[in-house]
Amino acid sequence: MFEWLTGRREDRRKAGDIYGAVVAQSRNPAFYTAFQVDDSTVGRYEMIALTLAVTLDRLGAEDVADEELRRILVETFVTDMDDAMREMGIGDNSVPRNVKKAAGGLYERGLAYRTALRDAGDAPIEAALATYVYATTPGADARPLARYVRRLHAHLASQPADALRAGQVEFPSPANDAAATHIGRPA
Repeated sequence: MFEWLTGRREDRRKAGDIYGAVVAQSRNPAFYTAFQVDDSTVGRYEMIALTLAVTLDRLGAEDVADEELRRILVETFVTDMDDAMREMGIGDNSVPRNVKKAAGGLYERGLAYRTALRDAGDAPIEAALATYVYATTPGADARPLARYVRRLHAHLASQPADALRAGQVEFPSPANDAAATHIGRPA
């Protein structure tokens, strides 16, 4: 009788597991040191949005195609953004507007990254990263992060659909791409 309730609870658990992994990955110190992502609220949002967008793209792939899990994963992101803004002391009247902006930003970035990753060349993903991730750090070299994003995309594509639908996701270490990065000059 209450299968719909327990099923939704299980979907929330899976989405929470995936989102927790997304946040943990986006907090990897290599992104803020070797990759030169701005270690700020904006930079951290951009890394969460980037990692989540690529993950959502994989969850929408034909072999996985779990729209309910994708929807609940976005809801989990929205709830996290709401909680984070309240913790930062943003006024109650401003939180809904800012959360809506954060969610819209996720969709905008998701479209840009998905489109860029469909292209065989590196220029589109580098341009998308320059527009979003490196908007506050002009002159930063987007190439190392672009290499990582391509590897992330391929790594997620290689993960079994059943594992992803079960809420299990693994992310590659950015160490290989970070090692090829030289701060202040192209690799």
